[in-house]
Amino acid sequence: MGIQSLFPTLVYTDRLRARDWRALNGRLLRECRQLKEDDAAGRRWSARNYPGGYTSYGSANRMHRNSPSFAALARELDRHVARFARRLQFDLEGRALAMTDCWVNLMGRGTVHGLHLHPLSTISGTYYVATPAGSPGLKLEDPRLERFMAAPPRTGADAGNRVWVTLPARPGQLVLFESWLRHEVPSHRASTARVSISFNYSWF
Repeated sequence: MGIQSLFPTLVYTDRLRARDWRALNGRLLRECRQLKEDDAAGRRWSARNYPGGYTSYGSANRMHRNSPSFAALARELDRHVARFARRLQFDLEGRALAMTDCWVNLMGRGTVHGLHLHPLSTISGTYYVATPAGSPGLKLEDPRLERFMAAPPRTGADAGNRVWVTLPARPGQLVLFESWLRHEVPSHRASTARVSISFNYSWF
């Protein structure tokens, strides 16, 4: 047949090494909760921009430079980002992708994270620290969606042909995607906070 798959959107998922992630998550969880208590500026920013939750995006967004635990996570993520970049066949002209931003997200009951992308970055992602039962996954949008014209519905389609795909959130798991890919997190329904760490990598 003369059918080819062109312009694919690649998304990378994996777990940290089994011997590492549980102990690391314990340290990260304590630090994420403590940061929320200490970060008055972040709580004010979150009240305006992240109702019902806390994020250090507007206040402490270089956590990999401020905490040995976050630096350890960054070292683990570096391996996965390098692997993903090879699969994407990036020509980095001898430069390395480096983490530029790293911040904390605690979603309380009813918190949502609206549709967005990550400007001025190359690869973005999230790492799950704590995901109580019922935690929402990461919902990804087909980047061609706004150009679909007179397209019939794709009920029951394979993941590669859906307009939206939601990847479940599990502790110890990471998700990587190119920073232009729009994504969102639906409303969190559990009483215990969903805790994740988001980050960006760039090569310039």
